[in-house]
Amino acid sequence: MNIAILSAFIAMMILAGCSSESSDKQGKPEKKIPTIGYIQVFEDQTLDAARKGFMDALKENGFSEDSGTVKIVFRSAQNDQANIPQILDYFIGEKVDAIATNPTVAMIAAVGKTKTIPIFMMVGPSPEIAGVAKPDSSGKTVAPANLSGAYETLEYIDTSVALIRQTLPNAKKVGTIFNSSEPNSVNAMNRLRAMCQKLGLELAEASVTNSNETQQVMASLIDKNINVFFALPDNIIFSSFEVVNKMATEKKIPVVTSEAGLVARGAFIAYGADFYQWGHQAGVLAAKYLKSGDLKSAPLELVVVRKRVFNPKAAAALGIAPPAGFVELK
Repeated sequence: MNIAILSAFIAMMILAGCSSESSDKQGKPEKKIPTIGYIQVFEDQTLDAARKGFMDALKENGFSEDSGTVKIVFRSAQNDQANIPQILDYFIGEKVDAIATNPTVAMIAAVGKTKTIPIFMMVGPSPEIAGVAKPDSSGKTVAPANLSGAYETLEYIDTSVALIRQTLPNAKKVGTIFNSSEPNSVNAMNRLRAMCQKLGLELAEASVTNSNETQQVMASLIDKNINVFFALPDNIIFSSFEVVNKMATEKKIPVVTSEAGLVARGAFIAYGADFYQWGHQAGVLAAKYLKSGDLKSAPLELVVVRKRVFNPKAAAALGIAPPAGFVELK
């Protein structure tokens, strides 16, 4: 065999080997790692607890970045709503497999951006309350088909306000702050008004548009001789709660809320969802979807874990005996 023929033969064998190797790799493609885009409007202790619960639930169900079984793309809007659509556009452009939203305003924006990518909500009201549920062909109001996760109703506001009568029987005037541009806050505010009227409590309310106004507005409420402050589920309250709580506590004004997470941050008492468990519940649903590939296996759920909780340091600072039947948060 001459050298030319031998060289050609060797080249053919090399090409054949490469082709075989390529075929083997093509025959066994690497499994695609699912990607979740997680959007949080801002970072604070309360919302971060929900995010931790979400991540823990994924890990418990076989999805973690450490094991290379999921990729999480986290983005914070830095408390600037103008950043929210940009973050969602980035997720959509990256073709994420799912979007996790925390809290309400992120969910509403995500529903408006995509009808195909599954959305897992947490720290938000029901689709009907949030205004994203629409009538179907039969006229029945239904949530968006791509929306899952865990939601809350406003009934827990009623129970939380009732705590004022149960634990602070001498209270007559309730003060509160709400964001008039946030649908969830407006809905909760309407519920608070109705409940105060029902219980015979006078309500002093003030609208704010950003957390920079909180200190001034809180001072004006204190000047109105409020006996108790009710902290609504409001992004401004979440982001500036330490200011609210410090000013109220200095004047011996108890802070009652519907958010267990705010009790951990210093509020006196609450009846409401545990934010860690709220995020955990949404994370379990996300894991079910990632395993099945079918969102029908992970339908939208009402939040499960609610607690009556109190903060012992707040009780001591206020000189109020801890209420019976409440769980202590430290």
